[in-house]
Formats: sequence, C-alpha cells, structure tokens
Amino acid sequence: MKYNENVGTFDQYIRYFLAIVFLVLSFVFNLWFFVGTIIMFVTGYFKFSGFYKLIGISTCKIKESSEEDVD
Repeated sequence: MKYNENVGTFDQYIRYFLAIVFLVLSFVFNLWFFVGTIIMFVTGYFKFSGFYKLIGISTCKIKESSEEDVD
C-alpha cells in the first residue's frame, strides 16, 4: 500500500509522548488505554494518519522541488 506522509516531525513527537501517557494509563486505570498506545505509536512511526487523510490535512512541511525551469 502506497501512502503519502501527512504527519510532521513535531506532530510525530507529540504522538510518541501520548503513546507513553496512554501506556501508563493502561496500567493504572484500564487496559483499553493500550489501544490508544498502539494507535499513537503506529501513526507516529509511519508518519501517516488515516484521520488526517479523511479530513484532508497534513502537518508535514512542503517539500520544494529541486528542479529549476530552464528556458
């Protein structure tokens, strides 16, 4: 499956932090928080969010083309 990255670096770090928070919450309160841990870690690792794709946003920086037009 080919996908375009839509999660930027800062957003990726936030997702890793939330994965750690959800992991702790899964041990303290309920095991269902572990589902949030998996989602946050996977979306951060692959830099792709299905929800972002659904609503059409991206937090990645725009890559500039290195090709210059020669006339």
